[in-house]
Amino acid sequence: MELSFHGAAREVTGSCFLLRTLDSNKKEHQFLIDCGMFQGEHLCGGKNFEPFGFDAKQVEAVFVTHPHADHTGRLPKLFKAGFHGPIYMTHPCIGLSKLVLEDAHHIMKEEAEKCGSSILYEMEDLLNAFDSVKGVNYHEQLDIAPGISIMFHEAGHVLGSAFISVEAEGKRVVFSGDIGNDDVPILPDTEAISHADVVICESTYGHRVHEPVSERESKLKAAIEQTLKDRSVLLIPAFSIERTQELLYALNQILEHDLVTNCPIFLDSPMAIRATQLYRDFKEYLEFDESILKESDRDFFSFKNLRETLTVEESKKINDTPAPKVIVAGSGMMSGGRIMHHLIRYLSDQKTTLLIIGFQAKGTIGRKIYEGAKRVIIFGEEVRVNARTIAIGAFSAHGDMNKLTRWLNPEDGKIPKKVFLVHGDLEAKEVFATHLRHELKTEVVIPEFQEKYEI
Repeated sequence: MELSFHGAAREVTGSCFLLRTLDSNKKEHQFLIDCGMFQGEHLCGGKNFEPFGFDAKQVEAVFVTHPHADHTGRLPKLFKAGFHGPIYMTHPCIGLSKLVLEDAHHIMKEEAEKCGSSILYEMEDLLNAFDSVKGVNYHEQLDIAPGISIMFHEAGHVLGSAFISVEAEGKRVVFSGDIGNDDVPILPDTEAISHADVVICESTYGHRVHEPVSERESKLKAAIEQTLKDRSVLLIPAFSIERTQELLYALNQILEHDLVTNCPIFLDSPMAIRATQLYRDFKEYLEFDESILKESDRDFFSFKNLRETLTVEESKKINDTPAPKVIVAGSGMMSGGRIMHHLIRYLSDQKTTLLIIGFQAKGTIGRKIYEGAKRVIIFGEEVRVNARTIAIGAFSAHGDMNKLTRWLNPEDGKIPKKVFLVHGDLEAKEVFATHLRHELKTEVVIPEFQEKYEI
């Protein structure tokens, strides 16, 4: 069995792992787990346009852990390169992934027009990819070839997210995808690993411990109260899938039980609005910490203060609404989307609060602001950062050092013989690797990009 790393190696984004293995008849098979986009760079250049490092025509199937672009964004490119096999993902993941890739295609077209280059894939490639998608259930055993089986398990990261186990050649290899945070109020808990010989584990927050979950709503409530007191603007850049829905749920709870206000809360993201409807459609996959259906509107993510601005015209009218107001908009890393227009308008105002509730990749405007930049360039314009910036790690959709360490302890008590750390900045991986070697007494590897390992 051979494993090679074609993304998320010594960096966060671009998850793409190739597994070559033999079936019980000694015939070789090649599979991909995820085929994600490299983020934090312009879409009309960079690593996304480089060759995969393997022959797409030889890949028999792809197994997708969840819909985020850094795990799905190069699927259409894979078809463009000659792949024609099935793509497996959970049923909720299908609609969410299509939303993500359609949005990425739209952004790429805009980028290409600006820089005069080609785009990563055409809409035809995207449609071809989804013609090959097959929905699977959690714990449904997929017998891909004699002696090779694959299964999806609840990861608790976003709606429909999974970690994936592969059994072949007498070994069990587990790919984490993204492992969810503790006590997410709208999702089931992350499933335990029953057993594993090798684990490919994300390490986004492997170097830190989130603040207690109990602080999530208290800090959010405090930010709203300060906005009301100052009659100012609260900007919340949010990822359209999961972070927005979790935030809406928290806002619903605050306004229902703790805070009486008519302050308008704008959801200014067409993708998030459509994704939220998919959350409603697949509510049987959700698990709420309170009986939300007992409330008057019997809805999970709506409340009287909420204003959904689907069209550009509706979005522009937000400017005409006097403060105080709350604006939730994409993208979560402040690397595009409608949040950019609000940053230009409000970031220089010292009464504005910018609330960061998700990971900020290197190279993004969000990362620069998070690290204390006093000025940023947005659409060619220099914008002063005078706003008060706060972050709530407990809103993260990723497990921290403690959560990941617990998850890496299988139910059978046998620690994996080897752990590969992916999907994290190098500093985070190195800290987490040292921690795991001490705690688990096992081999921990930080692979290089396109490096190959025998298992």
